[in-house]
Amino acid sequence: MDSSFQIEPTNKKLKLFHDLDDHNDQDYAIHGDNFVLQNLPRDVLLDILIRLPISCLIQFKLVCHSWNSLSMDPELARVHHVAMAKNDPMLMFHCDYPIRNQLSFVELSSNDHDENIVRKISIPFCNSMPEFNVVGSCNGLLCMSDSLYREPVYVFNPFSRDYLELPKSKQFDEQEVIFGFGFHPVTKEYKVVKIVYYRNSHGRKRVIRNIRNYPKSEVQVLTISKQMNKSSWRCIGKMPYQIDRQLKGVALVNGRLHWLSRLSRVSGVLDREIISFDLKSEKFEVVKKASNMVVINSNHHLATVQGCLAVVAPCGYGKLEIWVMKQYGIKESWMKEFVIHGAYHVKAPNHEYQHGIWRQALSKRMVRVLCVLKNGEILLEYRGGRLVKYDPKWKEFKNVVFPKMPKLCQTIVHVGTLNWVHN
Repeated sequence: MDSSFQIEPTNKKLKLFHDLDDHNDQDYAIHGDNFVLQNLPRDVLLDILIRLPISCLIQFKLVCHSWNSLSMDPELARVHHVAMAKNDPMLMFHCDYPIRNQLSFVELSSNDHDENIVRKISIPFCNSMPEFNVVGSCNGLLCMSDSLYREPVYVFNPFSRDYLELPKSKQFDEQEVIFGFGFHPVTKEYKVVKIVYYRNSHGRKRVIRNIRNYPKSEVQVLTISKQMNKSSWRCIGKMPYQIDRQLKGVALVNGRLHWLSRLSRVSGVLDREIISFDLKSEKFEVVKKASNMVVINSNHHLATVQGCLAVVAPCGYGKLEIWVMKQYGIKESWMKEFVIHGAYHVKAPNHEYQHGIWRQALSKRMVRVLCVLKNGEILLEYRGGRLVKYDPKWKEFKNVVFPKMPKLCQTIVHVGTLNWVHN
């Protein structure tokens, strides 16, 4: 096994694999010497392999040459991703404390709860980018940016270890940058979006920190391709809206990226708008909200709930409302899907407020909705990376703790597959 891929062996899940002789690939068998894997029809093999969680599938491809070739079937990556997307997702943990940035993961969909331990991911380009942020997760791929230089640098599959280095694009000394990463199901293209608010310093001294007056803007788009030497950033003009960079929430729904705008007066009321960017047309639009929705303030955030765009709204007395747009683009389809009472009464230890990821990632938010699990429970993340499940049926909270889970981290909902960029 490749020792640089730092996933601990899961022997329990690999009981179906007998001890194999590495010098005789054609004799490899599962469940008995007379049952040769290679003799099974291709569709049967794929049906077997798509049931394996990604950690087992990676170990499968490392057993021998013939099994590795089988794992490289492009159809396997596609159907495995479809199958995994129907299960509970895995969770990726981004930790920048105490020494350097690290990624680790845990599989929620495992039937064997003893195997739900957090395991580290080895990053092949860590020496060239020791400090990073995770821009987003899409179809099993991560987009990662350099947190020191605020540049999107890599697209990375943390399990197949495929990665692409993106071209640099920084132009302005004084700037605020907002990133987005996503895939459009019609064009079949992955794109990275970079929204830059900037000022021209003209040789003046650096402005005082916390002054956020960036009067100019520019939107750059990069289409991801396996031949990145032929790709370049395209400027598509000025940004027509002021996105609130401090909120950090980006929701990818229906081939569109979504952000919240800065607080401004809308129809005579201080409110925030939901701004979408269509990855196909490369146009920005305002997503219309229901007339009875609460005013969106600084503690609100966007989420993806069961494939739909959602607004998570704290409403006082520890209550959290989750509004879901059941039919994308239909204003009347907004529904108050969940109400969580007492969400803000679940307290986290005070020391969790002190570290960098959480100052940058959640700012003023105390709780974030990660996803709704297949059993209907809502997975919540509190500042510092503390995870809590909420059961809407019984209205109960339950702490979620995994062996070897980092104490201070940011959680990314991720679907682990062998998927990669094909264009």
